Amino acid sequence: MNFYDDLAHLYHLVYPDWASSVQRQGEKLSAVIEAEWPGHRKVLDVSCGIGTQAIGLAERGYDVVGSDLSTKAVERASREALARGLDIAFSVGDMRQVHATQGSNFDVVISCDNSVPHLLTDEDIVLAFRQMYACLRPGGGCLISVRDYEQEPRGTNLVKHYGARVEDGKRYVLYQMWDFEGGLYDLAFFIIEEDLATGTVKTHVMRSRYYAVSMVRLECLMRDAGFDSVRRIDGAFYQPVLVASRPLGHG
Repeated sequence: MNFYDDLAHLYHLVYPDWASSVQRQGEKLSAVIEAEWPGHRKVLDVSCGIGTQAIGLAERGYDVVGSDLSTKAVERASREALARGLDIAFSVGDMRQVHATQGSNFDVVISCDNSVPHLLTDEDIVLAFRQMYACLRPGGGCLISVRDYEQEPRGTNLVKHYGARVEDGKRYVLYQMWDFEGGLYDLAFFIIEEDLATGTVKTHVMRSRYYAVSMVRLECLMRDAGFDSVRRIDGAFYQPVLVASRPLGHG
């Protein structure tokens, strides 16, 4: 995916302090996993990006495997894990085909950071959920985090500010522009890079499209994929979380 290939080397700037976010997200996700599926330790991250959640969980002792559609993101995730002395198997893969590449018998499957809405139809989303279901052992759990689009304004020229970061003698200003067309919207992610010594300015622009799918609709699609005990959890993570389980006895 060109959007994340282009963004991979800058993705950490989305967070004011990425290293702290890795630790904090690992802690938060671990708390949800332990509350919902105690003792479940083998985790598959089907949209691992540069490793934010996978690394955070691995640092807390989870056995983590990660995949992502972006080659550059996977390459960076591998480097970041290696730098921390972590053994995480990262690979390039589509969440709509993840069972073919990763197999079954995972305890938990996760997809965080609003990754599922990159799939632009209900059919693609339920296909991905069925693949996640197939990767789980009976009694295993699925955890996704997404934006609550019911709380987002619709329209065009919508600006989402991320703030400014200073790193290695450069200042970065980050913001997104959203333009809705029905239930979909086009996103342009602008990162303005200023060299503080020379004043030289460079602008990076990454573009993608999202499906502003509601949490209620996602719950229905998870049930359509075979999951039960589907429910929303607020306040446990920086985005709303949906959790669901593969029923026992469905081998």
